[in-house]
Amino acid sequence: MLNRDLKSVDPEISRLMEEEAKRQTFGLELIASENFVSEAVLQAVGSVMTNKYAEGYPYFRSKDAPEVTDYSRNGRYYGGCEVVDQAEKLAIERAMEIFGAEHANVQPHSGSQANMAVYYSVVKPGETVMGMDLSHGGHLTHGSPVNFSGLFFNIVPYGVDEKTETLDYDAVRTIAKKAAPKLIVVGASAYPRIIDFKAFKEIADEVGAQVMVDMAHIAGLIAAGIHPNPVPHASFVTTTTHKTLRGPRGGMVLCTKEWAKEIDMKVFPGIQGGPLMHVIAGKAVAFKEAMEEGFKDYQKQVVKNAKTLAESLMEKGYRLVSGGTDNHLMLVDVLASLEISGKKAQSLLGQAEITVNKNTIPFDKKSPFVTSGVRLGTPALTTRGMKEAEMKTVARLIDDVLRSGGDEEAITRVRNEVRALCESFPLYQYKLEG
Repeated sequence: MLNRDLKSVDPEISRLMEEEAKRQTFGLELIASENFVSEAVLQAVGSVMTNKYAEGYPYFRSKDAPEVTDYSRNGRYYGGCEVVDQAEKLAIERAMEIFGAEHANVQPHSGSQANMAVYYSVVKPGETVMGMDLSHGGHLTHGSPVNFSGLFFNIVPYGVDEKTETLDYDAVRTIAKKAAPKLIVVGASAYPRIIDFKAFKEIADEVGAQVMVDMAHIAGLIAAGIHPNPVPHASFVTTTTHKTLRGPRGGMVLCTKEWAKEIDMKVFPGIQGGPLMHVIAGKAVAFKEAMEEGFKDYQKQVVKNAKTLAESLMEKGYRLVSGGTDNHLMLVDVLASLEISGKKAQSLLGQAEITVNKNTIPFDKKSPFVTSGVRLGTPALTTRGMKEAEMKTVARLIDDVLRSGGDEEAITRVRNEVRALCESFPLYQYKLEG
């Protein structure tokens, strides 16, 4: 019963997995929040670790010394955790070493749940939180009214300056002094510039707030020293483990020792049950990869590629939010550039197997379902081995599609070029027919 393969058990799902493998293999993945994990991470996530239930933690905290992580005593509620304890311990220790953190909780199933754990540790329902406006590049869990963060807490948003389209720290300070938040959330899902974490810490200290940095998008850049590290300036740092960090889909909380027990309690049993041990094993593998010298080279290339792609698009007449990028992503104002919506641009590019996502731009007059912009990122293409020369080609292909007006002949030509380019940079050495 256990030895049947996927194709014989469920041919429909097997076929869909094959189709998704083809889509990833023969298309250009430019969504900034997506990446390709290594074969090693794939093996860990698809392993027997998925069979183990492991509620609790591989360590113990006493009431007298809650800041002490005692690995000599077990904190699990189930037996048989001797092996998975070691895997989780490795993930914790590696995360702490990479980012210089005093404590790491690697159990959150997602970045959203990592953020939820911090909110519930610091803020009571109805109390005030400051977060970056979603339409200015923030994240759903930073205060969107349709998200738990906006539903349960009093959210006071901050955004970017209308002229520079970058964060104005003096304006943030003014808002903070008036709002008196208990927590200031820092970080973004679509902000192409370096964030000054020290400035946010100084503002928070002035108003008596805690700082939570959501580094989900830039975690890999931070791990490689390409972007400043928020850990010295924040009580809490949350992240996803995919995106630039190039691990499995999941979340993590880093915090100071004084908050360690509170965070652990809020993750389990506060907001979720048993951890996904196969995913934690994958996180441990990804963290080990992030400690290798080659990972630093990869992240440097991610930024080089982003700058080249941004410059190439601007040379072709496209307006980019804030005039470029300092990290792995950029926002292209296609409405101002070509008088088309982000939704239309996403659709046209998708027909040519170029995957992007429509995205609002600061002070956007169009709805989030239509948008004036698209967001582009270079992590996935860089993982495939593409460099500056390929980014110039990608910029040309994007331009050809968007200026085609949907012409089928032009889109077919670009689609063929996309396939040829992808075949030059194989993914997982995967051999596919058709």
